[in-house]
Amino acid sequence: MANTTSGTATFDKTFAIDEIIEESFERIGLKNVAGYELKSARRSLNILFQEWGNRGIHYWEIGSTNIDLIEGQVEYKFFRSSDDGTSATTNSPASVYGVSDVLEAQLRSNRTQTTQADSPMTKVDRSAYAAFSNKLSKGTPNQYWVQRFIDHVSISIYPTPDSSNASKDMHIYYIKRIQDVGDYTNATDVPFRFVPCMVSGLAYYLAQKYKPELIQAMKLVYEDELARALAEDGSASSTYITPKAYYPST
Repeated sequence: MANTTSGTATFDKTFAIDEIIEESFERIGLKNVAGYELKSARRSLNILFQEWGNRGIHYWEIGSTNIDLIEGQVEYKFFRSSDDGTSATTNSPASVYGVSDVLEAQLRSNRTQTTQADSPMTKVDRSAYAAFSNKLSKGTPNQYWVQRFIDHVSISIYPTPDSSNASKDMHIYYIKRIQDVGDYTNATDVPFRFVPCMVSGLAYYLAQKYKPELIQAMKLVYEDELARALAEDGSASSTYITPKAYYPST
């Protein structure tokens, strides 16, 4: 009787694109696929990742960086890739690309020193930003507006930095896009807890193309796996149970 384990926990790291596609096709009863079917499945996997972006569930892609502020400059851009343009100058990390949205921001002073200090900045919508009478006014930046275009994300700050604030940074927390599916031998940019719903999601997409009679069944499995992954992906917090005291009347 075997009593030795593998000693590893890297299945998701070695689970290559071709194996993901193979597993998904097998779930709808198709084996030994090749050629166009492989190409079609890889395209569907990329579309699945776009769907996850729309659902806002790719929070493993959260990152942070510091934007170098420039006196009087309103707009700072982050491009989809370096082929689309040069992103705003940042530190830790530098050269940030593929930003999907900005979650939070702070005006940061003394970034590299023990006296570092953050002041919160408020994210506003288009209407609120449009209501600012002079968008070029200088002062201490305390609000920002995010626009999301096809090839870049733009951050407009208000007021623009004056001379005393140009030496500061705008520290942001951002969400990056899920990386594209690459070569068939590549792994995916997906954490292990989302591997089951990734496979079932691709099976659901493939059923729409090759096995329409299985669409509803595959969708139910996919949504169930996705819900389970999302529940596990949430932040755990301490639970406190307070017993209810009961005092019988006398």
